[in-house]
Amino acid sequence: MTLPVSFTTAMIENYYDVADIAELIKIAVAPVFLLTGIGSFANVLSSRVSRIIDRARALEEMIITGGPLTAAQHKRELKVQIRRLKLASWAVGLCVASALLICTLVALLFLGGLLHFDPSETLGMLFVLAMCFLIAALILFLVEVQTAVKHTWVGSSIKRQ
Repeated sequence: MTLPVSFTTAMIENYYDVADIAELIKIAVAPVFLLTGIGSFANVLSSRVSRIIDRARALEEMIITGGPLTAAQHKRELKVQIRRLKLASWAVGLCVASALLICTLVALLFLGGLLHFDPSETLGMLFVLAMCFLIAALILFLVEVQTAVKHTWVGSSIKRQ
């Protein structure tokens, strides 16, 4: 029995060679490694956020109950912690947005390969946007760390001597 030409052509177009899928996986490996780095960075940021929150809560308690410093000094430090929290929170958000864009890029890469369409322009835009978000997150992280270092109370007893 001979199959109509259109039927055999349709079967061939829907058939995916293992080598084609392996090539797609090879291409997708670099963005996946990038996702690992972004995930590690998000982990560092979330740790900083939790430490900032813990310190802010302790400061609020010291303002209410009294502490080693005056209430005004505790309030000044609390304002710094709130600023740091905002910076770190924005950095986490941008980091997550960057990771989501990279995930979308990988998914679109596979869809393009499996459905036979060229998503090149979209992939380029997604990658550039993901990198812009990551750059902004890194800048906010740098500002947050500099703020923490600038307003640290560690070593103040040595400076007085």
